[in-house]
Amino acid sequence: MPQSFSHSPLAANQLITLRALGLLLQLVLTFFGADAFGLSLKTEPLQYVFAIELAYLGVTLWLRHGIVRHSGGLFISLLIDTLLWISWLYFSGGATNAFISLLLLPIAIAAVTLPSWAPWTMAALTTAAYSLMLFAAPDSSDMAGSMHSAHAHMGHEMADTGGMNSHFIGMWLNFVLSALVLTTSVALISRRLRAADARLAALRESQLRQEQLLALGTASAQMSHQLATPLATLRLLVDEAMEEAAENAGNGAGNNAAAGAAAGVAELPAEMDLALRRCESTLSELRAATEAIRERHQAVVSVEALCNSLADRVLLLMPDVSIEIQFDKTVQARRLCSDMSLLPSLLALVDNGARASRQQTGEARVWLSATAVDNNRLRLTIRDEGKGIDAAQLQALGARPVASEQGLGMALMLTHASLERLGGELVLSNMSPDATGGISSRGAATGSSSGCIASVYLPLLCAEEAGL
Repeated sequence: MPQSFSHSPLAANQLITLRALGLLLQLVLTFFGADAFGLSLKTEPLQYVFAIELAYLGVTLWLRHGIVRHSGGLFISLLIDTLLWISWLYFSGGATNAFISLLLLPIAIAAVTLPSWAPWTMAALTTAAYSLMLFAAPDSSDMAGSMHSAHAHMGHEMADTGGMNSHFIGMWLNFVLSALVLTTSVALISRRLRAADARLAALRESQLRQEQLLALGTASAQMSHQLATPLATLRLLVDEAMEEAAENAGNGAGNNAAAGAAAGVAELPAEMDLALRRCESTLSELRAATEAIRERHQAVVSVEALCNSLADRVLLLMPDVSIEIQFDKTVQARRLCSDMSLLPSLLALVDNGARASRQQTGEARVWLSATAVDNNRLRLTIRDEGKGIDAAQLQALGARPVASEQGLGMALMLTHASLERLGGELVLSNMSPDATGGISSRGAATGSSSGCIASVYLPLLCAEEAGL
């Protein structure tokens, strides 16, 4: 939910201003407007009411920012305000007070700023107080006399006591109807506005993330273009070095010592060639992925084929990583839509998990499971044996760049964006102390109580969509 009125920094000052203006209005009506508005004052109790209100105003002025920080604090402050208003109304005429409709103000504030139960509570309290004041009011003749003094200068006189009873009952019914309108219509409109604000906030956050990804993609394209030339130069140098190493090995075939040295030197270009091939392969895949994403090209693959491709890529690119895969039989043959960005996204999660396991246990191990959720979604769970993710970063990772020991979390951010484009979702969580993970039956997997779980949710295709 977005930051509403009740939680904004300006709300504290606004509520204090309303509270001070309300107290000022009570003082003016009590000392200067009692005769004009026909208020029946009880001076001694009102003095205590004003003293309490002044003290309460001072306390809330001191604690104003803490009060509005939580909905409970705001509700309690509105509740006290309402009780103080009820006290002033009771000791200044009760149901005959022309300003009794001001009890609608806390209902309106609660309807706009608090959950739906708050305005209903306020409405019940104020309606009960109004009803009790109406029931405890003096008889109709006294009420008529008090109202006569207020309306005599306007020429409005009520001749019979039955008319006065109808008048005050009508005021009460009008108050009840107004309270119902505030608790229903105004509260509904307020909830819709807050929901719209939440959608706008989510849209702004998504737009900001897309702008960041666009900037990152632009920079990646520029860097890949710049890397093409030095990689081509390195390829020529490595090829020349390998040819020279082969010639030296042939010339020194008769000399065992020279042959051994030549063989050792020949291994260096071979290792360089392997690393260079990986760079060239990655650069080619980046270009292919960029082209596929631009044309929105997608392919239909089975869950088994996707997991096997992931295992093959891990074996090729991360030979020191041990990955164990477990399929749910009900999902093994199911199909889903994939593009060029899905496999690199899963590889990034495996790489993060492997590094976390290596730092914690000295061995790069991850576990992958594939299960169906609600028969229409695939859940790929990648679990490691690391120390887990800090709780403060858990929600932010993947949604926006977050500073950490390994960097800014850009790989997770790109993974999150790639999965969203495919209609999927990435959920990160830490292992609970009693969790088993449900990934492997081996002791190393089920016995560990630490680690992080990366859950990838992807939509599965039905038989018609998959072309079966």
